[in-house]
Amino acid sequence: MARLLLNEQNNMQNIFYQLISQSLAIPEKQVTRTIELLDDGATIPFISRYRKEATGGLDEVKIGEIKQLYEKYLELSKRKETILNSIEEQGKMTSELKSRIENTWDATELEDIYLPYKPKKQTRAEIARKKGLESLAKILMTQYESDVYGKAESFVNEEVKDADEALQGARDIIAEWVNENESARNSVRNIFRREAVISSKLIKGKEEEGAKYRDYFDFSEQLAKCSSHRLLAIRRGEAESILRVSISPNDENSLETLNRRFVKGKNASSEQVEIAVKDGYKRLLKPSIETEYAALSKEKADTQAIKVFAENLKQLLLSPPLGQKRVLGIDPGFRTGCKLACLDAQGNLLHNETIYPHPPQKERSQSRTKLISLVSSYAVDAIAIGNGTAGRETEEIVSNIPFDRDIQVFVVSEDGASIYSASKIAREEFPDYDVTVRGAVSIGRRLMDPLAELVKIDPKSIGVGQYQHDVNQTELKNSLDQTVENCVNKVGVNLNTASKHLLTYVSGLGPSLAQNIVDYRAKNGAFKSRKELLRVPRLGEKAFEQAAGFLRITGAENPLDNSAVHPESYPIVETMAKDLNCKVTDLIRDKNLRGKIKLEKYITAKTGMPTLLDIMEELDKPGRDPRQSIKVFEFDPNVRTIEDLREGQILPGIISNITNFGCFVDIGIKEKGLVHVSNMANRYISDPSEVVSLHQHVRVKVLGIDLERKRIQLSLKEN
Repeated sequence: MARLLLNEQNNMQNIFYQLISQSLAIPEKQVTRTIELLDDGATIPFISRYRKEATGGLDEVKIGEIKQLYEKYLELSKRKETILNSIEEQGKMTSELKSRIENTWDATELEDIYLPYKPKKQTRAEIARKKGLESLAKILMTQYESDVYGKAESFVNEEVKDADEALQGARDIIAEWVNENESARNSVRNIFRREAVISSKLIKGKEEEGAKYRDYFDFSEQLAKCSSHRLLAIRRGEAESILRVSISPNDENSLETLNRRFVKGKNASSEQVEIAVKDGYKRLLKPSIETEYAALSKEKADTQAIKVFAENLKQLLLSPPLGQKRVLGIDPGFRTGCKLACLDAQGNLLHNETIYPHPPQKERSQSRTKLISLVSSYAVDAIAIGNGTAGRETEEIVSNIPFDRDIQVFVVSEDGASIYSASKIAREEFPDYDVTVRGAVSIGRRLMDPLAELVKIDPKSIGVGQYQHDVNQTELKNSLDQTVENCVNKVGVNLNTASKHLLTYVSGLGPSLAQNIVDYRAKNGAFKSRKELLRVPRLGEKAFEQAAGFLRITGAENPLDNSAVHPESYPIVETMAKDLNCKVTDLIRDKNLRGKIKLEKYITAKTGMPTLLDIMEELDKPGRDPRQSIKVFEFDPNVRTIEDLREGQILPGIISNITNFGCFVDIGIKEKGLVHVSNMANRYISDPSEVVSLHQHVRVKVLGIDLERKRIQLSLKEN
């Protein structure tokens, strides 16, 4: 019996491998090995980096898609089991029905098969059946009976008062048959797919409340052509009770198709069937398929929006870092002043205070003197200024101060800083300081290492997505968490300086082990080697395998501990060095020595050329940060508010957000300008990410200014 169950389980797994292989166009062998690694507890970053031989070099995106599909089929398998049990309990299972259920892996088809057997509430058809009218419905469906009223009279009894009620009950049953007919449902689906139009209308009396939805007050578009951002905007308007939304095909075409299928004659019975078909379509079938298509279109829009959000987040997390420099963080403000935080090269707070260079206090001279003093006293290398209220004004003051050293001045995005400042994480880090000080610290740290600081903030609060509260929250969270994990492991983490929150995202760790590492570090001092990780409580061999390659130890005795070479590959590097009669440090230092290595010599059953090439790349630049170098940026000094803009102006800007309809550009004022996808290049663009990236420095042309709606139209096209 156990062997039989194991065989069934293996057969099911093989089916999953085949389906995923076909769906993603990835060889089945690669899919199989990837899923086996996932089932064994391996993480996506670990598999993509250290198991290339097994997966054929699949990247984290493809591995993520395999994982997602695998989980989908596991859920579908559970649903099939529930359906089989339900039909068995009803005593209606046949070998043919069981075979159909077991052999379908399409969720829609599965639910269609189950629909006639699905336990129902008290439907009109069910009431009619209880009155004994199913036989009349069957007679009408044959469409041989011409005297339908005469036949209906024979069904009149205590529960059925007359022939009209009998015919109505029979039509209710026929309407349900039409709705539950697989072929009929697929026909209507096809019509929806080809012709369905999504429409939205303003709900009476909601004009003022729903002003931002004015573009959708009387809107209609073919569903297949409705972009994800429009669909999500319409659905948000519906959720806020501003818009009434419907999805509908051409009803005449749908009814004509159904009548051809069910109406077989031209007698009185056929007329009854036609009435029932129309009722079944409008009352049951059409609303059912409309709900289905509303869900499908929403799911598609969610997927696109989440994809854009995840790509934006990835670009933001991988923004160029300043690195370990001493930074002065400034959280600017007018009435409440500018909060200052002096940080050492590790991001520790050394000093904080407040200056008031702006109205109403206007202590400009005192503020300049204080900044000069702090820069000198704390040997500041760079200044980070938040881009919120009073940001431009503060930047102007700071940029014109004659410091005693070369100081780089950067404007840093404040998105999410207030969320961090009031969070439990911030309170744990700075229990003795208020939110304003924490905000200035966060701004300074964002300049030093955006990734390390932004992992402390819910990605939805960072401001790089659209409609983030309207999409599927579970899928959004999974996607963003995976994006953060991929970015953290792509960059690597300094084991001796990383916060608990950064360590949490390292492959194989999580919150509990991250805390244990921090506690061990506090008690025993800095880690001297990766092997020492095995002394951390509850960090076993499996967690070590998954995490070690992504953790760096600067100045470790073994130089490989500060590289992306996995400890399992240390013997390979040591053998290479031995064969060349040198040390590992010599291999890293001397390019000519590395050039003498014949990689083919080190191929084994477990280690192939992909791993060996990765090792050589790492020996070339061990521990290299894959992120680009940071650059200073300056806005146009003549543009302070939207009123300063003129059509035709050419301005410097920074890409602040990317959507599937264009990108938003920060040009140094409160309002962000929109570059529509049609104005991004002198060629057709389907995906804005082809042209721009987050935080990219660009020059834009002002096309239009809408002062009333505070909207700015920009162009990236070359003149």
